[in-house]
Amino acid sequence: MTYQNLILGLSIHLLIYEHLPHWGTWFNRLLKALPLALQTLYEQWRCPYCAGFWIGLALHAVTGQWLFDSFAHLPTWLGLTAQPLGWIMDALAFAVLNKVGILFVNAIGYPALLGYQMKQEFIARKSVAQK
Repeated sequence: MTYQNLILGLSIHLLIYEHLPHWGTWFNRLLKALPLALQTLYEQWRCPYCAGFWIGLALHAVTGQWLFDSFAHLPTWLGLTAQPLGWIMDALAFAVLNKVGILFVNAIGYPALLGYQMKQEFIARKSVAQK
């Protein structure tokens, strides 16, 4: 199993769906300039599972690495369908792990954000009290 692709896939999902839409207006303008069909795909693929499937397929195509090596060695009786079926099953497994990873990042992110906000409020109150 290759963890590099999993980490990269989570990073791609977080970048495209969690961060770029909030980094100024250029990304949102770019999305609005796309044809309606591509805008619809972007909205529908917000789901970490759905996006994870396509990210998994793309990463496999680019890197040539399998998330699970067993999908690279499917039975010979599958013939010509073995390789595409292996890619699809590997991408489906990637999608599940992508969704779990995004849920994990969000689960730890919210308490961390609250703790950060509480710390900033404490520092602000302390500096006001010292003046």
